[in-house]
Amino acid sequence: MLNKKVEGAIAEGLKGLKERYAIEISTIGFDQNHVHIMCRFLPKYSGGQVIKIIKSISGKRVFENAPEIKEELWGGEFWTDGYYIATISGKGNKEVIEKYIRSQGREKDIEQLRLFEF
Repeated sequence: MLNKKVEGAIAEGLKGLKERYAIEISTIGFDQNHVHIMCRFLPKYSGGQVIKIIKSISGKRVFENAPEIKEELWGGEFWTDGYYIATISGKGNKEVIEKYIRSQGREKDIEQLRLFEF
């Protein structure tokens, strides 16, 4: 389960992506066991490449800042191999996607959803 320390490490690790990779993170939403990220990136990257960069950098930061998390993980990896990508075209509605990210979370404990905006 994600906690504030892990969430902070993920968010902190993603702050330098714009300068290093031209991947602009605009919104991150944390649910109890998964993360929603809205980002923009150059077409030189595929969606899968962007996910690989995000997972690699943020996973390293989590293990640096919260090494005790390894004891809770099966196989010692922070991220699973799976992911879902949706794109927003010029005709798409960015606000709808942002609203979706903000609406994620458990019904009983809305505090579990914490949002970081860059």
